Amino acid sequence: MALFRYLRRLFNLQKGEEAKEKTLADVKTNISFEGANLWILACAIMIASVGLNVNSTAVIIGAMLISPLMGPILGAGFALGIYDFVLLKRSLRNLLVATVVSLLVSTLYFFISPFKEAQSELLARTSPNIYDVLIAFFGGLVGAIAITRVEKGNPIPGVAIATALMPPLCTAGYGLAIGEWRYFLGALFLYIINCVFICIATLIIVKYLKYPATVQLDAIRQKRVKYIITTIVICMLLPSAYFAFSLYRQQQFKLLASNFIENELLTGGNTLIYKKTSYTPQGNTIELAFLQKTFNKEEMDSLNDKLKKYGLNNTKLIIKSNAGDITSLKTDILNELNKKSSSIDEKDRKILELENKLKHTVFDNKQLLNEIRSIYPAISSFAITNLNIATADTLKTIPVLIYTASGKLDENDKKKLSLWVENRLKLEHIQLIKREE
Repeated sequence: MALFRYLRRLFNLQKGEEAKEKTLADVKTNISFEGANLWILACAIMIASVGLNVNSTAVIIGAMLISPLMGPILGAGFALGIYDFVLLKRSLRNLLVATVVSLLVSTLYFFISPFKEAQSELLARTSPNIYDVLIAFFGGLVGAIAITRVEKGNPIPGVAIATALMPPLCTAGYGLAIGEWRYFLGALFLYIINCVFICIATLIIVKYLKYPATVQLDAIRQKRVKYIITTIVICMLLPSAYFAFSLYRQQQFKLLASNFIENELLTGGNTLIYKKTSYTPQGNTIELAFLQKTFNKEEMDSLNDKLKKYGLNNTKLIIKSNAGDITSLKTDILNELNKKSSSIDEKDRKILELENKLKHTVFDNKQLLNEIRSIYPAISSFAITNLNIATADTLKTIPVLIYTASGKLDENDKKKLSLWVENRLKLEHIQLIKREE
C-alpha cells in the first residue's frame, strides 16, 4: 500500500500544474494564424525548404524551433478533451490555413530553385511508418504535459524538433513543384500522422488531468465522438504498420545480401568497388562490380542459384564488368556515394580512392599488341602498366610501356609510338622502357 502511494505521488501530474483557466487561455491565444504568426510561419517554411534543398540538418532544426505549427494542433486536442466544438472549429480552420500557406511557400521555393535533386533529408520524409506514429504520440504527450505546467521548461522546443511538422510540409511542396505525386502524398501522410497523434496525445492528457467539459454531452454523442476518433486512429495506423513492415523487409534483404556477398564473393580476396541493392515488390536486384575479377556464364548461374540458400528469393544478381564502360561504371559509383554520404570530406575521400583504383585498371595488352605491330612490326612483345613512384612526400602514379623489339627504335619512332599510345588510351604521358630479350 505504501509502495502504491509512493508511485502515485511519483507520477502525479497535478503537481506543478498551471491553473486550468490560464492554460486554456494560452492555448486559445496560440492557435491563431494572423499577422506576426503567419509571417513567422512563412519564414520558417522558407528556411526549412532551403535546409532540405541543401541537405542541411542544422538549418532544418532551426526552422522547426521557430515554427508556430504546434499551436492549433494542441488546441484541437484540448477542444476534443473538453468538448469545446467552437474551439475545435477554430483550431482546425487555423491549422488548414497554416497548412495551405506552408504548401504554397514551399512549392513556390522549390519551383524557382535551380536544384531539383531529391536529397536524403527530403527522401526521409516520403515513407512514413509506425515509428513516426510513436514519435508523434509520445512527443504530443510531452508537449501537452509541458503546456499544462507552471514552469514550461525545455520540452516544447524538443517536441517541435522530434515531431518534425515542418519538413514533411516542405517535402510535400517539393513533390508538387516537381510533379512527383509519390513524394507529395507520402510527405502529406507523415504530416497528417504527426497532427493526429499529437492531438490524440493531448486529448489523453486533458482527460487525465480532468479538465471540465464546456458542453455536457449525452452518452450517444460521447460514443459518436469516440467512434470518430477511433476510426481516424485506425486509418492512420494501418498504412503506417504496412510501411513499417516494408521497411523491416527491406532491411532484412540488405542484411541477407551483405551476408551473401561476404561469404560467396569476397572470400577469395576480390576487391568490391561498387554495390547497389534494389528492393521492390516486383523483384529484387543486387548489382556489383569488382576491380579485376570477372565471371563467366556458368559462374553467374551458380551464384544466382545460391541466392536461395541465403533467403534471397525473387532476387537477381548482376555483376558489371570493369573491362567494359569504365566511365559509366565510375559515374554509377560516384552517384551512389553522393546519395549515401553525409559528410562532404568523407565523400571526397571515397571518390578519390575509387578514382585511384579505376586508374589501375588492367589494359588489354593483347589487342594493343596487334594494333602496334601493324605499325611497328619490329616490336615482338610489350606490356602497359601503372607504376607507383614514391618520394619522401608524395606517391605518384605514371603509365609505363615495356617492350621488346628485334631492332632498335630511333628517337623519332619512340616519340611517334608514345603519342600513338597516349591518344589510343587517353593518357597524359607514358614512359617507354625497352626490355632486353
